[in-house]
Amino acid sequence: MNLSLEEKHRSIQRSVRAFCEREIFPIAKELDQEASFPWEVVEKMGKLGYFGIQAPRDFSGAGLDTVSYSIIIEEVSRACASLGLCLSVHNSVAVFPILAFASDEQKQRWLPQLARGEKIGAFCLTEPNAGSDASAIEATAIRDGDHYVVNANKVFVTNGGVADICLIFARTDPAAGRRGISVIIAERGTSGFIVGDLEDLCGVRANPVCSIRLYDCRVPVENLLGKEGMGLRIGLAALDAGRIGIAAQSVGIAQAALDESIQYAKQRHQFHVPLSKHQMIQSMVADMVTQTDAARLMVYRAAILRDQGKPFSQQSAMAKLFASETAATVTDMAVQIHGGYGYSKAYAVERYFRDARVTRIYEGTSEIHRMVIARSVLEG
Repeated sequence: MNLSLEEKHRSIQRSVRAFCEREIFPIAKELDQEASFPWEVVEKMGKLGYFGIQAPRDFSGAGLDTVSYSIIIEEVSRACASLGLCLSVHNSVAVFPILAFASDEQKQRWLPQLARGEKIGAFCLTEPNAGSDASAIEATAIRDGDHYVVNANKVFVTNGGVADICLIFARTDPAAGRRGISVIIAERGTSGFIVGDLEDLCGVRANPVCSIRLYDCRVPVENLLGKEGMGLRIGLAALDAGRIGIAAQSVGIAQAALDESIQYAKQRHQFHVPLSKHQMIQSMVADMVTQTDAARLMVYRAAILRDQGKPFSQQSAMAKLFASETAATVTDMAVQIHGGYGYSKAYAVERYFRDARVTRIYEGTSEIHRMVIARSVLEG
């Protein structure tokens, strides 16, 4: 397996990095402070194909591979973790399930607008009493003629405040347990579809995370994704892909913190020499570089396996676990290198530190991923 980037991937990396330097880095601090969603930047990203990275060109997508997807998510997250999260969730757990499980009519109906970024997607699984245990969801979608009557209370919905197309996991057969869970696509504006207040989050503050509530919401039966009872299968397939995106996001956050730390260590003087001359600082930087690079290579490995059509579930779980833990460690060391300044909002590492923390929670906690990895090894 060749883990070095091909020229096409390096070209994508250069292009995305230039866009981020020009459009995102200058406003990232303001977006975090104001918890604002940058619609103008999002519109530009839509025109560049960032919202349909792996969607076929027939559906207005960019038609790129998973390695390209990982590079784009990393580079955008390096500039702004909130936008990296928006793209990761939209592409991996909204566009991908529709691409993989929808009928031809459904694909024609939803994919072009999603791929162009004209509509934003969301993945609505988590509930007040159901997080890591997805089979515990209480939402229901009961068939009534040519509609489903959906009642659901979904929480911590990434992109929720701006999402137009939501994949709702609900029980179409409450008596069937895990096999009675299905995915219903509910569209913003439908009667009974309510967008809750935005969460006041610690990090990734520019992403409009909120609750999505459906009260006797009548959704046409043709909005069923796949077949009834396929909900957990669809969810697991989407999360396998989503883990690669969150791992790439984590690498981007770690790289941003590393870049800031190197620059600061060269400029800041203590005991009459730059911090970069102190052995303890050098030791921290060496660990930061090594862990960040290792995490990136694990992301590439999972992406390559997916592109080759080979099993990648274990590798994506490993990449997400290691990369998110790396982001936490690297950003913590970045704050330490900056000393008191690292704890000040005047310096970017404080934001990176907050942004990194949630990567160990969403799209599968670190504890869940350890379970996934252990089972694949011990029971495989």
